[in-house]
Amino acid sequence: MFAEMFALLGDAPIPIANSEYEARQSKLYQTLQDDDLLIICASPETIHSNDVHHPFRTQSNLLYLCGWTEPEAIFCAKHNGKKWESHLFVQPKDTLKEIWEGRRPGIEGAMADWPVDTAHSITDLNQILGKFIAESSRILHRMGVKSSVDDLVIDAIQRRDRARQRLGSGPISVEDPSNRIAEMRLIKSAAEIAQMQFASDVSSLAHTAAMRHGGVGSTENQLQSVIEGFFRYAGGSGWSYPSIVGSGENATILHYKENEQNCADGDVVLIDAGAEFRGYAADITRSWPNNGKFTDAQREIYQLVLDSQLAAIAECVVGNPYNAPHEAARKVLAKGLIRLGIIQQSLDEALHMETGELKDWYMHNTSHWIGLDVHDVGVYLPEGKPRLLESGMCLTVEPGLYFGAWRPDVVCPERYANIGIRIEDDILITDDGPVVLTAKCPKTIDEIESIVGIAL
Repeated sequence: MFAEMFALLGDAPIPIANSEYEARQSKLYQTLQDDDLLIICASPETIHSNDVHHPFRTQSNLLYLCGWTEPEAIFCAKHNGKKWESHLFVQPKDTLKEIWEGRRPGIEGAMADWPVDTAHSITDLNQILGKFIAESSRILHRMGVKSSVDDLVIDAIQRRDRARQRLGSGPISVEDPSNRIAEMRLIKSAAEIAQMQFASDVSSLAHTAAMRHGGVGSTENQLQSVIEGFFRYAGGSGWSYPSIVGSGENATILHYKENEQNCADGDVVLIDAGAEFRGYAADITRSWPNNGKFTDAQREIYQLVLDSQLAAIAECVVGNPYNAPHEAARKVLAKGLIRLGIIQQSLDEALHMETGELKDWYMHNTSHWIGLDVHDVGVYLPEGKPRLLESGMCLTVEPGLYFGAWRPDVVCPERYANIGIRIEDDILITDDGPVVLTAKCPKTIDEIESIVGIAL
């Protein structure tokens, strides 16, 4: 079946060009002073147990600036008096380690194929980077990522030797460059959008495959294996976040993670899962009856959530405040719950952030940025006001309603007991209106009922 779904997937986009990475670097340099030193460290490798590592995924800012994906790497940039120059510290070639762990690009490969001016062995880090730090006045470095670099920076700032007193040289401050880079990452280029579209297409088809393999007798873990198996089959690096596969009352738990229960006949199955492709994330949620037929109660809640999502997507336009989709979704949900008799308050009362009853059944935000991180970087409330949407921004739209009969804090309406519905898509803001990157993933009631279980 994977082959059949794979045939629906278009060709993968070309990788992001080195010229684009170089343009990003230049844009960042324009915000710096000539005596600054920029340091971006790769994420540390983490141990699962003994000598078994968790899969490595580098720090997103490093990926954004130069595309390097190998562990034990550090990107830095300094001004040489005439222009900015980039340096990349990498693992050197080592035949014995490569036999065991895989081939390394090494210094030569980094110089030949990556957008950096100079590459160095990571074994020379202390000597070379230490010199760069001593020659700088301000260090742009995120503390807490790599302790050995933190130590170099702290030692240089605290040093009070005669040379520093005589010449007045050496760093005097440290600044986290993350916010500067976040502002750049918030607006996606055409090449980035192409990577995200492919991740979205893979994810959409994976959700479709899960629906087709679902049905009475399926289990949460089986559905997880289908969806994540297709991520890899289609060329993704895996998931962009741990998959949520919840059936019945588990669908009412926002970040349910066990994914081990049987899917009882008539349960709603909620799957929140997205693929990663070349570092870029997709994020989709679909909810569907595992027997392929919505009950009247499930249909009422599902259509209400879908209506709220469509209203929210319509607000994803240039110039609208970031929270416009959220407010649109909340209003539709509140009106619908009042109509169904679930909320007894007026609309204004139901929407009140502290005392409104809507928050009993819809307790999370409607959107978050998406890009190299599934919850991508970028300030939502600059200067305390909602950011205005701009062309090139990407965000999710994911309203939901959750009626957990197990909850002691509310009285769950019996008709809707243990129905959990969330519908999530990834949206690109453009001058011509919102583009749903995940549009290949079915979400109408008729579409879903025509798909669930047909592979059984």
